[in-house]
Amino acid sequence: MTLQQLEYIAAIDAHRNFVSAAADCCVTQATLSMMVKKLEEEIGVKIFDRSKIPVVPTAIGSKIIEQAKAVLYESARIGGMVREESKEISGELRIGIIPTLAPYLLPRFIVSFLKKNQGVKLKISELTTQVILDKLTRQQLDAGIAAIPAGHKFIKEQSLFFEEFVLYASAKHPVLKKNEVQVKDIDPQSLWLINEEHCFHHQLVNLCKLKERERKNHPLDFSAAGIETVRKLADINGGMTILPALAAEELPRGKKENNLRSFKPPVPSREIGFLTSPFFVKEKLLNALKNEIVNSVPPSCTNYEKRNVLAAH
Repeated sequence: MTLQQLEYIAAIDAHRNFVSAAADCCVTQATLSMMVKKLEEEIGVKIFDRSKIPVVPTAIGSKIIEQAKAVLYESARIGGMVREESKEISGELRIGIIPTLAPYLLPRFIVSFLKKNQGVKLKISELTTQVILDKLTRQQLDAGIAAIPAGHKFIKEQSLFFEEFVLYASAKHPVLKKNEVQVKDIDPQSLWLINEEHCFHHQLVNLCKLKERERKNHPLDFSAAGIETVRKLADINGGMTILPALAAEELPRGKKENNLRSFKPPVPSREIGFLTSPFFVKEKLLNALKNEIVNSVPPSCTNYEKRNVLAAH
């Protein structure tokens, strides 16, 4: 049994296809198949059911694959520990970040971080929280940036900052007559939300105590994937939506002054943090990134007082 064979079965499990797994491992399909077959012969069990399309692990194969991933990760930790002892911050960091945060947070720190740490490569993917959690458990990501708590017992969480929510309403909407708003001022019939795959959707539903029956007469049944889409729908339809603070900061000055209203304390908000697997070893690299992110957000994001921090799910 070799580490290479363990890498092959982990790749097949990830792709559920021998051809794709071979390409990912930079070997021919014949080589990969032969090495996996040798491993199966050595341990005396079938790891994969090749009669299924896509290929799936057998019952015992699933257990073997999980152990193989643990072995591979522990093996990788040796090199990581050596790099951690080095004064230089270097290496690759694979990060997943939720779509309701990515467009507004990434531009704040990416350029400055990479300029200060030229030995670092960031590989960033825009993913929902659930996909981030899945990829972390499969060791396909090093870290995630998402709203916490994410509710996964095996995933570590580290707070970064807090992001307040603000109310956005179309021009001449009656709610804009108020200088500050409360949750009770939100009209479910004119409220636009992003779709349910985002944890931000569930935070807002919980905040507003919305029930499906309260929105059944909404004039348009539309599943929006992004914050900008729902904001524009609110403009067009004379409605309202709720924006995270960093998204609100991207608005033109006129929109900020005329269309936004702050909530009265305690202000609803979400906590943003790092998610990492229990096997993560790139602490020095992650800490450098954390400092850059925290320094890039407005000072109000690091103040915990007078907040109503909503659970991520």
